[in-house]
Amino acid sequence: MTFTFQRRTILASLSGWLLGAGFGVLGLQTPDPAGAQPAADRDGGLVVATLHPLLTDVARQIGGEHVTVIGLMQPGQDPHDFRPTSADMTRLRSAHVVLVSGKGMELYLDDLRDNLRPGQILIEAGRDVPSLLIDARDELFVCCPAHSVGALDPHWWHSVRGMRRAVRLIGRAFEEADPARAGVYRQRADAYSGHLNQLHRWVQSELRRVPRNQRILATAHAAFNYLCRDYGFRALPVQGLNREAEVSSAYLQEAVGQIRDQRVPVIFREHLSHPRGIEAIVRATGVRVGGELVADGSARGIETYEQMVRHNVRTILRGFGIEE
Repeated sequence: MTFTFQRRTILASLSGWLLGAGFGVLGLQTPDPAGAQPAADRDGGLVVATLHPLLTDVARQIGGEHVTVIGLMQPGQDPHDFRPTSADMTRLRSAHVVLVSGKGMELYLDDLRDNLRPGQILIEAGRDVPSLLIDARDELFVCCPAHSVGALDPHWWHSVRGMRRAVRLIGRAFEEADPARAGVYRQRADAYSGHLNQLHRWVQSELRRVPRNQRILATAHAAFNYLCRDYGFRALPVQGLNREAEVSSAYLQEAVGQIRDQRVPVIFREHLSHPRGIEAIVRATGVRVGGELVADGSARGIETYEQMVRHNVRTILRGFGIEE
């Protein structure tokens, strides 16, 4: 087996996430009136529909040649704004397993559930990842936008350890949907989890090179909190969970003050984010602008999970003046 690796405020409540997690061990499975065997076992092939490009990659890593993956959201699209079309829903209904990110990212999720056909399995991939709530009292945050306080951060994929949990969950779903190939899916999920262990150790080793007293990650919006939690940084987002939300002058003043007081050396742009807030902070503080991070999982030329992780780590290091 060969794995190829290359280097809107959402005020989703925690109770809403728990509700989405309460549909069984793996996810939501609607009753299958056709009989005892899962659809994939009866027709000889497992079809998986995904609603995030990173999940498209993960499904292919676990399923390999045994799985047909229907990626409904394309690399570079914004998951905060994405809504499946009627044509997407028609394609989705042909799948045995449907993968969504979860944690409130898909505001259309209830409608999607209502349109599943009997026997389909819906997996919220981030369900088993320990959640982060935006809380200015948490030492993780240097400061955070008031309009995001109390919101559940849906950007769980910036935790490599969290992605390992998602891989295990997705692998078990594939085994359930296609028991004839359960051993294959288990083996491939285990192998990919091993690669993610290596990736986690690489990220840990590289980010430790940033001096401890400089480990504040100033970014365009509040998307990197899981990365900060896992790798010893503090988060300073210019915007909340939704990059389109207007940044208040009061918050900009707070961010400017913190950047000055904490002597933050660099602030990072993000793919798809509007530069207005960052530009205002740069004018006020003279802080250096780093490269462009990929916050929501994919961008042109960055389509796999490992590509995203390695791109972001290298961009952070360069921003702090550290060469790989």
